[in-house]
Amino acid sequence: MAGADIPEPRLICILGPTGVGKTAMALELADRWGGEIVSADSMQVYRHMDIGTAKPTSEERKRIPHHLLDVVNPDEPFDVSLYIRLANGIIADLQREERPVFVVGGTGLYIRALLGGLIDGPGADEVLRRELKQEMHHRGKAHLYQRLRTRDPMAADRIHPHDGVRIIRALEVLELTGRSIVAHQQEHCFREAPYRVLRVGLCLDRERLNDRIERRTDRMIADGFAEEVRRLLDMGYKESLKPMQSLGYRNMVSFLAGRQSLGEAVRLIKRDSCRYAKRQMTWFAADREVGWLDPEDVDAASKRIGLFLNPG
Repeated sequence: MAGADIPEPRLICILGPTGVGKTAMALELADRWGGEIVSADSMQVYRHMDIGTAKPTSEERKRIPHHLLDVVNPDEPFDVSLYIRLANGIIADLQREERPVFVVGGTGLYIRALLGGLIDGPGADEVLRRELKQEMHHRGKAHLYQRLRTRDPMAADRIHPHDGVRIIRALEVLELTGRSIVAHQQEHCFREAPYRVLRVGLCLDRERLNDRIERRTDRMIADGFAEEVRRLLDMGYKESLKPMQSLGYRNMVSFLAGRQSLGEAVRLIKRDSCRYAKRQMTWFAADREVGWLDPEDVDAASKRIGLFLNPG
């Protein structure tokens, strides 16, 4: 039978909230198993944005090969479809080399799309999307949400009235295909996933995680986060760019512009990072295939990997 000797693609996915210790765990596991790391972080794809994204250091990257870091400049487009295309190519190469693949990150959308595949919805229609964004700006989210409620109640039931991005996407899919985005998603659920996956989730109680996030923020400041953002601005990357408006960077921009004190900027970064971690955990907790571990329990994770890579 053609293709019968081709091993089934297997991925080890290390996921969890920001600051929990995914990088340290992944480095140790990849070292033990001779693997390489494919990042699943939507911010670490940007060049020149190292400290604020907690990108692995040059020493860590020498220890274990990393992929999908420093892919584009901050003013270049990058989205989940491009991520999937690049990641699939890298995974195929590593599979041919019989190297264990560790997908590591906290961007839930990237992980879900990579492990389950993208739905067969239409690509973005930039003209239509711009019109919807302008309408939302002038008439508000409630106006567009009510339109979605009237035209596609199934989608409206699944989307929060304040989630402008998903409201616009649902209306876009409806306009371009004449079908609800929910119908596309339901069809997608019946397809075979492209990989066999071991999901290892890292978690801590809220107090310990928040403490880690606050201490990591302090290290970022000590390591020169403000200077990194100043260099980005000096290189011509505008404050309005999406990466420059991301967690942490927008606060450093405000500090450098004199709109916030350093103390206030740091306080807001810590607060927003803790809130982001909570949202990440809510997202990942919905996946019942995730096996949760303490980030220090490397041996337990390694045992699971051994059983996964060498079943029977």
